[in-house]
Amino acid sequence: MTEKLYNIYSVWLRERYGEKVYKIPVNIPVTCPNRDGTKGTGGCVYCGAKGGGNETLSDQLSVTEQIERNTAYIGKRYHAKKFIPYFQSFSNTYCEFSDFQKWVREAIRPDVVEISISTRPDCITDEQLKFLETIKTEQALDVTIELGLQSVNQETLKTIKRGHTLAEYEQAIDRIKAAGLLSCTHMILDLPWDREEDVINGAELLSRKGTNFVKCHSLYIEKGTVLKQWYDEKILTLFTKDDYIARAILFLEHLDPEIVVQRLIGRVPKEDSVITNWNTSWWKIKDELEAQMKQENNYQGRKFTGMNNKR
Repeated sequence: MTEKLYNIYSVWLRERYGEKVYKIPVNIPVTCPNRDGTKGTGGCVYCGAKGGGNETLSDQLSVTEQIERNTAYIGKRYHAKKFIPYFQSFSNTYCEFSDFQKWVREAIRPDVVEISISTRPDCITDEQLKFLETIKTEQALDVTIELGLQSVNQETLKTIKRGHTLAEYEQAIDRIKAAGLLSCTHMILDLPWDREEDVINGAELLSRKGTNFVKCHSLYIEKGTVLKQWYDEKILTLFTKDDYIARAILFLEHLDPEIVVQRLIGRVPKEDSVITNWNTSWWKIKDELEAQMKQENNYQGRKFTGMNNKR
């Protein structure tokens, strides 16, 4: 029944690769132009010291060693035989091209079916895209580039100090598609500065641009962030769990049903956060969301206007 509610990533993986496939995090020694002074310092207002890699191994370990450790653990625990190395922390294309080539090539193994690389819309070079296109062809591997966007509201992007524009995201998606690669877009659905209209506009933009995947999460507060300071100073008010569920459903209903939902709700470890998901387990929120969708006959794409709006 859940499969009819939205386009589930685990189902897509099984159909694509013929069996269960697990993503394994890879941590490389990179930073971000929004941290090193190129575009800003301190990063986005919500970004913690680990740059989204709260549960990764040390970046002092080689890519090969990280993959070996993670596949051994996950393979044994979940009886997994196929994997997707996920370059996760910070901006993983923000580095010397020679290093980028080396790290990507180290991730290629017989049990790897895809490589996923998380980065910013303004941090992808033509040289990198051409290299990844070659890897895809030579190794018969899928390659996905994950882009942090979070909001389509230009003022919100400035408020959370993203350091890039909406136009740069659109251009990046077009370039990724032109290279024959897959794309995933990250969205925060309950930013206090976004209205419901922005949530709808986000779903429509992602549909129009043709992102292959989407990852959604709530606005959680990590320690050591600007967001925590705003929260402590009571100049920031978070939406409720029910608000998030309502916005997630609104987003899904306006989203192209062909887009695969990799994540409906994210999380950050308790030791790294002040508040995450209203102190509720992510899977409980997911269950509540699905139950509400079933009860109210909501489903992904119910209000999607169709292929005619794509370009």
